[in-house]
Amino acid sequence: METGTYISLAAYFVLMIAIGLYAWRKSTSDSAGYLLAGRNLHPAVAALSAGASDMSGWLLLGLPGALYASGLVEAWIGIGLFAGALVNWWVVAPRLRQQTEALGNALTIPQFLANKFPDKAVALRVTAAVIIVAFFAVYTAAGLVGGGKLFETSFSGLFSSAGMSDYMTGIWITAGVVLAYTMVGGFLAVSLTDFVQGCIMVVALILMPVVVLTTGTDLGAAAEAARAAGNPDYLSLFTGLSVIGFLSAVTWGLGYFGQPHIIVRFMAVRSVPDVRIARNIAMSWMGIALIGAVGVGIAGRAYAEANGVTVEDPETIFIILANLLFHPLITGFLLAALLAAIMSTISSQLLVASSSLTEDFYRLFLRKEASERETVTVGRICVLLVALLAIAIASDPDSQVLGLVSNAWAGFGAAFGPLIILSLTWNKMTGSGAVAGLVTGAAVVIGWIALGWNGSFMGGDGVYEIIPGFIAAWLAIFVVSNLTQPMES
Repeated sequence: METGTYISLAAYFVLMIAIGLYAWRKSTSDSAGYLLAGRNLHPAVAALSAGASDMSGWLLLGLPGALYASGLVEAWIGIGLFAGALVNWWVVAPRLRQQTEALGNALTIPQFLANKFPDKAVALRVTAAVIIVAFFAVYTAAGLVGGGKLFETSFSGLFSSAGMSDYMTGIWITAGVVLAYTMVGGFLAVSLTDFVQGCIMVVALILMPVVVLTTGTDLGAAAEAARAAGNPDYLSLFTGLSVIGFLSAVTWGLGYFGQPHIIVRFMAVRSVPDVRIARNIAMSWMGIALIGAVGVGIAGRAYAEANGVTVEDPETIFIILANLLFHPLITGFLLAALLAAIMSTISSQLLVASSSLTEDFYRLFLRKEASERETVTVGRICVLLVALLAIAIASDPDSQVLGLVSNAWAGFGAAFGPLIILSLTWNKMTGSGAVAGLVTGAAVVIGWIALGWNGSFMGGDGVYEIIPGFIAAWLAIFVVSNLTQPMES
């Protein structure tokens, strides 16, 4: 790798840590500052922070890889996500911003649920926190896998020559930088770095497919190669798409309503009227980013076929193109964009998992009288502990980013999605119904994955686990809430 690439990456790392130090000086003296930036995020920061923490390395690795391998039909995942995000900003964001502040100034999703349903407060806080920590460990691991693949592909042999694994070194470096600014600067650092990272990501996703096409690459080359490999409908959005396949793709959008690291941004926006501004910015960013990711996958396949480029792992096509087509300084910028996608999500997930451990375990059971300074310190320790667990999960170099993300995304979407929507919009929901929905959604997703029905269901295509999980959780909330309505006096 060229010196210019190292310079760009080093500059990116320094910038992230500098932002963390800035945030440390601004708002980490108490829990509200460390965990929610004092509910004072500018709408643009909240918007890009939500988008960057949402998309992760999946946007630059998983989605382009799926399109590279299977064709335009995989774009339905992005279409479903866009629709889900729009409804999330429209329905959930303003209500959650208003209600979390009104109901005891809740700093975490479990706290909000406990304040909303005080009769089941402890059960809700503990159950929600367990689910958050468990699924975020897997989700964070997915991001670290992306970091490992980046270093393994781009720095091949650099670390192994010194007796170290390129893959594991990448994981440790990625985790180390994220920990540095997250532990120091808290939510403000995470949000500000997300804003910068979101800007870097969208520029990279516009730049790469444009440059690939200016090399004279013909998209027909991708279609011809796919046809020769047995996929004649590579550039078709509809042909060959089964009903189950379509539903499994577009229902990714259902996951948005239950992603704690995304909806916590709604809680931190400066005011309820600012939510509308943030929504417009966020959806514009997301639309451009998704189109760019689709372009990277399709144009990347065409370029690889036309130029005889060997791509062993489709999820590395972005990295391969960055190394082949650009000046070293730009290559470094593009790799920084990938790191930005990975690190923005990891930092958000670590902080939310840490906040649940701190507020919903430590302060609830161990030290109710803990001072603000002590709570912030414990929060930093919890960030480290969750990161170490994620590193252990990510240590398998054969892990697939899209697979890990899809499992965690479904787990959160089914467990929290119906619960959040109904808690904000249905006044007949009860605490027992909330607990039932939370447990049912998570249990169905885990069981569906364990039975392998997400890979093959009744001899046909697999059914994405968020579909049965979301439906089961919604029904559980509805049925149990109606059965446990308080008696009128």
